Amino acid sequence: MSSFESTREDYRSGFVALIGRPNVGKSTLVNKFVGEKIAITSPVAQTTRNRLRAILTTPKAQLVFVDTPGIHKPHHLLGERLVASSKKVIGEVDTILLVLEGCESPGRGDAFLVNLLKAQSIPVVIALNKWDLVQGSDRKKRIKEYRTLVDSDDWLIFCCSGLSGDGCDGLIENISVSLPVGTYLYPSNIISDQPEEILLSELIREQVLLNTREEIPHSVAVKIDRVEEMPLKKKKGDVSKRTAVLATVLVERKSQKGILIGKGGAMLRTIGQGARLQMQKLINGPVYLELFVKIVPDWRSKPGRLTELGYEGK
Repeated sequence: MSSFESTREDYRSGFVALIGRPNVGKSTLVNKFVGEKIAITSPVAQTTRNRLRAILTTPKAQLVFVDTPGIHKPHHLLGERLVASSKKVIGEVDTILLVLEGCESPGRGDAFLVNLLKAQSIPVVIALNKWDLVQGSDRKKRIKEYRTLVDSDDWLIFCCSGLSGDGCDGLIENISVSLPVGTYLYPSNIISDQPEEILLSELIREQVLLNTREEIPHSVAVKIDRVEEMPLKKKKGDVSKRTAVLATVLVERKSQKGILIGKGGAMLRTIGQGARLQMQKLINGPVYLELFVKIVPDWRSKPGRLTELGYEGK
């Protein structure tokens, strides 16, 4: 239990949506906020697909962060559903955290997001992420560029780094003040409300992205087939348990299946080993992971398959 109470009259709680273009570091920020790996990250754009919720409970507020897919120009039905999901969440939260790439000058995509959010009546806080990559001589210039883009005294701008954590405390403090007065929305000792299967499938997909990079960027999905506890004998008379996870990795073409499996199964073993290590941290115990690869042609454009994988329509 926490050493503070949510019954105090000025305690605040609410939902905060992270909105931004692909690959601006929204998931990295979420993980830094809660102090644990909840959202997967990779150098590949559009890594986030699910509207994942991470929970931070402080002495002053409980913030429920909704990490959304990056808003981009979609090229298939999956992309359309991801963008629709991000836009839909804007009207369902108490505050928007607009994450912009502070290490780059603002572009048309940033202007589109600013105009989109100005049409809403929800408080907006801006995070110029990746600030550790901005040279000292360029910082004043960059802040001026984004202040000109925003053109509003109501939107405060914070410079921060999801990697180092610099500036995150002040950002959290300001977001907390913008939330409505209220008690806990979730128990104070949890950091995510996502089903275990979603978290496990995302850890596998992360390893695919990290190990294959541009070879299989977005044409992969992961479906957890079964999760069960298995007895694990260590010594005579000493029986503990491990978690067995069976999962299927979906790709669209035979060539992609070959890349994922690799010569003699080497790539699939590498992906499995990396995912298993992350799963053991999540579950806090030993994990047995078995992966299968299945070809499902053009699955990103099939409504039924997308729904089955959890990518709902509007």
